[in-house]
Amino acid sequence: MPTVSVKRDLLFQALGKTYTDEEFDELCFEFGLELDEITTEREQISREQGDCKASGASEVVLYKIDVPANRYDLLCLEGIARGLQVFKDKCAPRYRRVSPASGEPQRLLVTSETAAVRPHAVAAVLRDITFTQERYDSFIELQEKLHQNVCRKRTLVAIGTHDLDTVCGPFTYTAKLPADIHFRPLNQTQEFTAVELMSLYKTDSHLRHYLHIIEDKPAYPVIYDSNGVVLSMPPIINGDHSKISLKTKNVFVECTATDLTKAKIVLDMMVTMFSEYCELAYRTETLSSEFINRKVGINESTERIAGLLTKMCLRSQPTGAGDQIQVEIPPTRSDVIHACDIMEDAAMAYGFNNIPRTTPGTYTVANQPSDITHQTALKQPAPVPLSLHQVARTTLLPGLLKTIAANRKMPLPLKLFEISDVVLKDETKDVGARNSRRLCAVFYHRSPGFEVIHGLLDRAMQLLEVAPARGTGYHIQAADDSTFFPGRCAEVFVCGVSVGRLGVLHPDVIQRFELTMPCSALEMDLEPFL
Repeated sequence: MPTVSVKRDLLFQALGKTYTDEEFDELCFEFGLELDEITTEREQISREQGDCKASGASEVVLYKIDVPANRYDLLCLEGIARGLQVFKDKCAPRYRRVSPASGEPQRLLVTSETAAVRPHAVAAVLRDITFTQERYDSFIELQEKLHQNVCRKRTLVAIGTHDLDTVCGPFTYTAKLPADIHFRPLNQTQEFTAVELMSLYKTDSHLRHYLHIIEDKPAYPVIYDSNGVVLSMPPIINGDHSKISLKTKNVFVECTATDLTKAKIVLDMMVTMFSEYCELAYRTETLSSEFINRKVGINESTERIAGLLTKMCLRSQPTGAGDQIQVEIPPTRSDVIHACDIMEDAAMAYGFNNIPRTTPGTYTVANQPSDITHQTALKQPAPVPLSLHQVARTTLLPGLLKTIAANRKMPLPLKLFEISDVVLKDETKDVGARNSRRLCAVFYHRSPGFEVIHGLLDRAMQLLEVAPARGTGYHIQAADDSTFFPGRCAEVFVCGVSVGRLGVLHPDVIQRFELTMPCSALEMDLEPFL
C-alpha cells in the first residue's frame, strides 16, 4: 500500500474541521484508510540519519496515511481531503471542461515515428492555477507517487508538466535519432544532445534508474512546441525552458506511454486533483440494491444504498425501475471496474463493524498450497496463510536464504542481514497476533563460519551495551532445533530470557533452498532492546 505523507494542519484546513489524532484515526478506518504514523520531519531525519542531521528540521506534525494501491485519487492531500469531505456529505465535486478564452484548445500531434519506442500520448491544460509552496510541493509529489505506482516507474507512463505561457502550441510528439536531439534539460545551464544526456545521467542517483527504458532504442521520444523548443525527452527529463514554478498560471500536462489506458488514468488524476474545472469521461453502471444487500449481508432500502455510494464519490440514484440504482463513476475512480467494486464501496460506507454477523450457509475445509511457504523448507510448522499468495512471516530466515539462492554465483563469502517485523500469535491482542521486530543474519561460504555468526552476535551485544554474563547479561547455551545441524545450534539468552538462536543450518534446509555450501545463521528478537 502506498503511504502518503501530509501536513496535519493543512489537511484539517482543507477538511474545514480539526480532529484529535484518535478521531482522525477512526475517520480513516471508516473510509478504508489507515493512519500509519504520526511524526514530524525532525523526528524522521533524527531516526534515519541521527540528531545532528535533524538540526533545523521542521516540527510540523505529519500524518502518514496508507491508501489502497488502486486508489490513485488518494495519493495527495487534495485527493484525501476531497474524498473525506464527500464521505462526510460536505461536498459533491463535479468536473467539467471549459474552453480557453481564445476559443482554440491546444493540440498535441503524435507522429508515426513514436510507434517503435513509446507510441501513445495524451495531454491537458490546467488554467488559472494559483500555486502556494504547499500546493506546488503536493503537485510535484503526486507526479512522483503516480510514477512509482500506476506508471510502474515510468515504464508504462511518464508525466511531463510545463508552464504553458513559455511555449507555443500546437505541440508535436515524435521520435528522433539521439544525436539529433539538442536542448537544455531541467536545472542545467547548457545544451546537451540526447547521447550526452544519457551519459550524464548514468551517475545521477534519481534519473539513472529510468535510462534503461529507452537507451537501447534507435530513436528517442521528444516533444516540441511550434517553435522547435523541446518540452521533454520522455521518460527521462523535461526541458528547462518550460519548467513550472510558483508563478506559473497555466500548466500543460502531457503523458507519454506504452499503455494508452494507463496514460488516460494518469492524466485524469493529474487534472482532477488540482482543478475543479476539467470535464473528463464519466461513465455509468446500473445494479440492483438486492445484489448489494445480498453480497454485503445487510438489508437496506434502494434509496439508502444510493446514499451510501454517493458518500464514496460514486454519485448514485434509484432509476425508478424496481430496485435498480444508476451509479455515476467519475474519472478519479479508475479502480471501479466491476459491480463487486461498487458493492465493496457500499460496504465500506455502511461500516464493516456495523454489518451483522451471520453463520455461513456453506462450510468448507481449507488446505494450504505447498508452494506459498518456505516454512516446510526450514523443517518448521507452517504459518497461517493470509491469502492465496501471502503468508504472515514468522521468521526472516527464508527471505535471506532465497536471496542467497538467487545470488549464489556471486563471489564468496555472501554475508546478508535483515531487520524487519515478523508476526507471532498472541491471544492477548484483539487481532490474535502481534508484530515483533527481529534481526536475522546469514553467512554462506565453503566452511560453515559459525565463528563469524558468533562474532556478529558478540559485536551486536557490545553495541547494545549488554555484557557477556549469565543472568545479568547475555549468554548462549546448546539447543535443539530442526532447522540447524544437530549439536551446532545455540540459544541466545539476555537477562535469563531467550531472544533467539544461532548455528549451522541443517543440510536438508540448505538443499531445499537449492544451495550447495554450508551456511550459518543468527535470528534474534530486538524488542527487548527497543
